[in-house]
Amino acid sequence: MTTQRFENKVAAITGATSGIGLDVVKRLVAEGAQVVAIDRDASAGLELQQQFNGQVHFVQCDVTKVDELKVAIETAESHFGGLDILFNNAGSGGSRQTAEEFDLQGWDDTQALLIRAVAAGTAYAVPAMKRRGGGAIINTASIAGLQAGFGPLAYSVGKASVIHYTKVAASQLSVHGIRINAIAPGFIATRIFGTTLGLDRAQAQSLADLAVARNSAPNPMRRAGQPQDIAQMVLFLASDAGSFITGTHITVDGGMTIGPRHSWDTSIPAPMAEAFGLSPEEIQAMSQIKDKLWN
Repeated sequence: MTTQRFENKVAAITGATSGIGLDVVKRLVAEGAQVVAIDRDASAGLELQQQFNGQVHFVQCDVTKVDELKVAIETAESHFGGLDILFNNAGSGGSRQTAEEFDLQGWDDTQALLIRAVAAGTAYAVPAMKRRGGGAIINTASIAGLQAGFGPLAYSVGKASVIHYTKVAASQLSVHGIRINAIAPGFIATRIFGTTLGLDRAQAQSLADLAVARNSAPNPMRRAGQPQDIAQMVLFLASDAGSFITGTHITVDGGMTIGPRHSWDTSIPAPMAEAFGLSPEEIQAMSQIKDKLWN
């Protein structure tokens, strides 16, 4: 039986028509919430509104256009009577330029989407949340914002900014009873990877489906993350169960960042073994010899 943790609650979600955002919409609705679904894709958004008639209201919006974003978020109060939850989720891989290939427009467009929209969306949500006596804001960050090697430069910097923004904003919003946290997903099988590579939406979705079907990924859990893995954390942070959590980020990556790959994948040689040109099998053989000599 589905719980009704979010009965009489109103949520606004950006990037709501696909991937993580779509899964969050469906789960919130299933648990009693009314949702303003914010996205650029009008066709998918109107279909979502029709599917959940009365519980989902779609607003077409490009979150990099802050005037549109302001109207979209304020729709929660004007249409449903208030705002309790904001999920700043819209994003893409952005510019692929390296540190040697700086492109002003690509950089600015990426930061406008990944961090400016988060800051603006949060600011636009605060008045309505204050009138409700508090609220919960969740931002989508990434493990790319924690260390190098998990995303393009501009994307990684933008996501690192989301993590620090979340901490500083929490220090200022807690006085109003507003909690704000970030989630740092690892490899989640959504369209973002394919679209970053230049694939169209259908091709990008096929690539995501393939990652799930292969049932393997470079993490200790040996599987690709799926939107529901993040959605469940979003709902936890938005619910009363997360009422004592604010100003932090929670990593949901199947253990990908617990340490270097050799720490959890025995097929990868440790750095010292690699420096001496020894394979994992040779290291194991040496250990067996040692055990015979000293035991």
